[in-house]
Amino acid sequence: MKIIAAMSIGILSLAMVMSAASSGKESIHQFKVKDIEGKSFDFNSLKGKKVMVVNTASKCGLTPQYEKLEALYKKYKNKNFVIVGFPANNFMSQEPGSDTEIASFCQKNYGVTFPMMSKISVKGKDMHAVYKFLTQKAKNGLEDNKVEWNFQKYLLDENGYLVKVISPSVQPDDASITEWIEKK
Repeated sequence: MKIIAAMSIGILSLAMVMSAASSGKESIHQFKVKDIEGKSFDFNSLKGKKVMVVNTASKCGLTPQYEKLEALYKKYKNKNFVIVGFPANNFMSQEPGSDTEIASFCQKNYGVTFPMMSKISVKGKDMHAVYKFLTQKAKNGLEDNKVEWNFQKYLLDENGYLVKVISPSVQPDDASITEWIEKK
């Protein structure tokens, strides 16, 4: 009887592992990127935190969202929430600067303290691996989507799984975002 029970548990465990693997669902915690200062940033360090990933630009009509992003970050950063910004020049060349210029702009104009990464591509043939994860259901397990414009927001749970994609025009302090952050 003990052998049969042990075999059943082993088969059940194997089935659970195979099911998770076959779903293709990945976590953002697998990625390591360069921050805006050229240092390594490991998403694994964010385990247990809700994360908003947002692609940013300095010369966009939505650029003033930096102010609300920073306010949101300051309000919730001690409540297991973090914002990670990825500058990208994919939309009408609205982020032409170098990492140094972008960092200076963000600090000088908006006092940005949330983590900013090195400039990447969020669409096209040179799309960064993080954005392939965020936009492909085969990787994120939620949905296929495309980055519509600058300041598109991706919400990820404490386990690094994508749970919601927010349109660029939705403000960072929108109730749909703050309620999600506050939800236990």
